[in-house]
Amino acid sequence: MLKAAIVGATGVVGQQFIVALQNHPWFEIVGLAASERSAGKRYGNAIKDEKSGAMYWFCNEAPEPGVLEQEVLLGDTLDASKYDVIFSSLESDSSRQLDAKYAKTTPVVSTAAAFRYDDDVPIIIPGVNEEHLGLLEYQKKKRGWEGFISPQPNCTTTGMAITLKPIFDDYGIKTVIMTSMQAVSGAGRSPGVLALDITDNVIPYIPKEEEKVQIETKKILGKLNSNSIIPANFRVSCTCTRVNVREGHTETVFAETARKAEPEDIVKSMKKYSKKFASRGLPSAPKEMITISDDQFRPQPRLDRDNEGGMTTTVGRIRKDVAFENGIKYVLVSHNTKMGAAKGAVLTAEILAKSELL
Repeated sequence: MLKAAIVGATGVVGQQFIVALQNHPWFEIVGLAASERSAGKRYGNAIKDEKSGAMYWFCNEAPEPGVLEQEVLLGDTLDASKYDVIFSSLESDSSRQLDAKYAKTTPVVSTAAAFRYDDDVPIIIPGVNEEHLGLLEYQKKKRGWEGFISPQPNCTTTGMAITLKPIFDDYGIKTVIMTSMQAVSGAGRSPGVLALDITDNVIPYIPKEEEKVQIETKKILGKLNSNSIIPANFRVSCTCTRVNVREGHTETVFAETARKAEPEDIVKSMKKYSKKFASRGLPSAPKEMITISDDQFRPQPRLDRDNEGGMTTTVGRIRKDVAFENGIKYVLVSHNTKMGAAKGAVLTAEILAKSELL
């Protein structure tokens, strides 16, 4: 068993890491770390309101008793060398400092954006761009680290990049235009998504989201050279909105392909690509990376976000678009707090372990 520590363990994403790891066959949770407010307490007390006794636990699945009994360590002084891997759910500002500190001795799998855009840092999606793992050795040498940092993509990028991969490989892509309808769980307690703001409403702007998706998609589908990634050569434009849905991001995607493709060709490509991942023997992997629905009223977040344990991207309404000669469009639903966050990060760690990088 690989020894794992979760940093930011009392937060929403940290709790999702606990759920994803607490019965994992490859990883054992032996360290939980958080801020000074929680350090020194048993985890069960750290997530409990002292006055009311209310438990601030945000996942549907309950924490195991053994996790509740663990002492919470201080993230600022955590000795990363005691662990085989650090799962970090820190905010970007803290991540820039602490994840770099941990990576001096230990591999770090992070959900933060802090390092995503550095030239020597790959943004890995298992089954999409594992060839970029080779950049991690260069990162270690360049920075003088024993470990490395492997960040997850933005949750809105994940589903789109997965579905574009087979299209890009088989037909090439010239242009992508996407509009997202994103769940409130992706925002935490950010302004604009509190109950009275989001109820009976759509928020038409999510700060920095569109820029993240546009940059990350091209990096993920780009080509690795010796010390960086050459972004994919197509245009990406998107509009990201917040809607009154608890979990599950819905996205409408238009792709102008370089070579002509009919909707049935896209379905065939997605199905062929999707099944390649099933035989890898990874505990968190879905049977299919892409689940295709032929129901014109699907996918829907409430009905499809938990397909394959929230780890598959569900696609429907694959059809021609007449705005361009080679236009294809479709709708997807991706689980933003599972594949798009902690559970997806655990899947990345499984790839790292299988590639003998942990």
